[in-house]
Amino acid sequence: MSRAYNSIEEIIRDLPAIREVCVSLRETLLANLVMLGEIPAPTFGEEARVNFLMQRFSECGLQNTSSDECGSGFGMLPGRSRDRNILLLAHADTVFSKKRDHTVSVHADRVTGPGIADNSLGLAVLATLPTLLEKLDLQLDAGLVLMGAARSLGRGDLEGIRFFLDNNKVPIVAGLCVEGVQLGRLSYASAGMLRGEIFCRVPEEYDWIRRGTTGAILIINEVINRILGIPLPRKPQTSIVLGSVEAGAGFNIIPTEATLRFEVRSESSEIVQEIASELEDIIEDVTSQTASEVTLDIVARREVAGLEIGHPLVKQAREIMSSLSLPPHITPSISELSSMINHGIPAITLGITEGEHLHEKRETVQIEPMFTGLTQLIAVLLAIDGGFCDEAE
Repeated sequence: MSRAYNSIEEIIRDLPAIREVCVSLRETLLANLVMLGEIPAPTFGEEARVNFLMQRFSECGLQNTSSDECGSGFGMLPGRSRDRNILLLAHADTVFSKKRDHTVSVHADRVTGPGIADNSLGLAVLATLPTLLEKLDLQLDAGLVLMGAARSLGRGDLEGIRFFLDNNKVPIVAGLCVEGVQLGRLSYASAGMLRGEIFCRVPEEYDWIRRGTTGAILIINEVINRILGIPLPRKPQTSIVLGSVEAGAGFNIIPTEATLRFEVRSESSEIVQEIASELEDIIEDVTSQTASEVTLDIVARREVAGLEIGHPLVKQAREIMSSLSLPPHITPSISELSSMINHGIPAITLGITEGEHLHEKRETVQIEPMFTGLTQLIAVLLAIDGGFCDEAE
């Protein structure tokens, strides 16, 4: 089906044929998914998984297969033009430690395993893409930069993509972030975000009787109660997620340390900053009242940024999704998308399939919808390559 597309309508007419080819690569995709998924890749420990991804790139004949100082892996698929390149990336790290059993189970209709949805499937799509383009007999005008981004999650704070964009010399016209789930996801804007840890330590010389408390848990609970009292606007949409609390060692041991992990998200950068100031006031007040050591450590920030809904990249993606009977689920992102947009690169995030039990040991992705997700990705790639997603000069 090698051809040059003159309009988005021609791409849409070829969607059934593209999907048919995607289905024919089922075993290749699943093999890549299993092999990548069974390699542990906690943030700052992605080396083995990235090395395997680059091995797959080399086996597919990609040029300039390499890694950078941050541990991200790359493969280049040259196009006919040297002046246009498209960045396709999937983050390589997961929330699971190397101690977790990473065995992947493949069933008739689904695949299950830690990190299989977030984001082993995204990496497997990158590993399969060169073979898919070859089988479709497609040579693009734009070159493709395929990236397995390291140090994305948690304290990684998107270090991999930020390092690449700060040092990249290749002209990039657009970017696509590939996430395993959910199919129908369309992100083209970044929410404001503040992610941090509040640490409480009770000094050894603490006067338990005079202070009237029974350990760090009650102090961190007081912090939580104060946070829950922060008024949040409904518009712009704002939320505070209290993600985890760690404290204590047993029934009869007074805990002297406690840690609260949280995340603030808002459609307004100003509101995120206001909440940050309130958190600092809360910590200062609790510290003075309890005579304990309470500290705030900010591990990641995001500023509000994004494309307009009328941007050609967003419009073409929505039209392609509509043609595949995929109602777009438009949601802000705090992923690599924000870094690309902040560097002036038009970009969107797409999901590949349906999944459930995200970030649990039984994390699961459905197999059949993957081929619709792949078809969507190829179609958007062709639209970008054809210039149909470029803004008017």
